[in-house]
Amino acid sequence: MSRICLVRHGETDWNAAGKLQGRTDIPLNATGKQQARECGQYFARSHWDRIVTSPMKRAKQTAEIINMSLQLPIIEMAEFVERSFGDAEGMTKEERLASFPDGDIPNQEDRTSFNRRVIEGIQRVHEEYPNQKIILVAHGAVINAILTNFSNGKIGSGKSKLFNACISNLHLRENQWEIQDYNQVMHLSQYNNTNKERKGTK
Repeated sequence: MSRICLVRHGETDWNAAGKLQGRTDIPLNATGKQQARECGQYFARSHWDRIVTSPMKRAKQTAEIINMSLQLPIIEMAEFVERSFGDAEGMTKEERLASFPDGDIPNQEDRTSFNRRVIEGIQRVHEEYPNQKIILVAHGAVINAILTNFSNGKIGSGKSKLFNACISNLHLRENQWEIQDYNQVMHLSQYNNTNKERKGTK
């Protein structure tokens, strides 16, 4: 059975400050690196065939740290680069609302084109690596676009706030991708230690 485990990259300083990153290439901070290590420990409990990652620093660093426990082939795919948020990148939510109250952000990547390239990326993964278990390290908007598409809009973009280093699982059944679970964080010590449960199930 084909399976894709979606992993949002670990935390960056901009994540911690509530700033929108988009195509701005921000590296992981110390918390993000720890989150990636804990993802690697989690994935080491079972078999995986390869890791696919966005080529952006925060995703690639997360993939490389995860792979320290796994030693798998890593494939970079541009289809999973984060959406460009144009002139809003580097702004907090409050700053964005003040600057663009109508939500019309100059130079932002068109949502339709963005969704198309992400789903084409999923199709490419399936075609090139059939019947494999893939770890896909990407970004919040990218993963939410995938969740939106395969849940028919029940979850995902505009509905699900994904935590850094969260895990979401897709299974292929009868040639259809199904969401097994999403936004799982119980592999991360910051949630286990405070007994916080952040999860969603189909």
